Amino acid sequence: MTNAVQSYEDLDVYKLSFQMQQKVYEISKSFPAEEKYSLTDQIRRSSRAIGANTRPVK
Repeated sequence: MTNAVQSYEDLDVYKLSFQMQQKVYEISKSFPAEEKYSLTDQIRRSSRAIGANTRPVK
């Protein structure tokens, strides 16, 4: 018997995208301070977008 999906949060793709987002955030903490408001910000926003785009449209 398979587990029924009750929410998009039950989907493996959502779980993996969330894990990736967390990893990107942790890695970006080590970026140089001069990149804080440019490269770091862009990378963090794009990693959040991946998780947001796995959610179904209502």
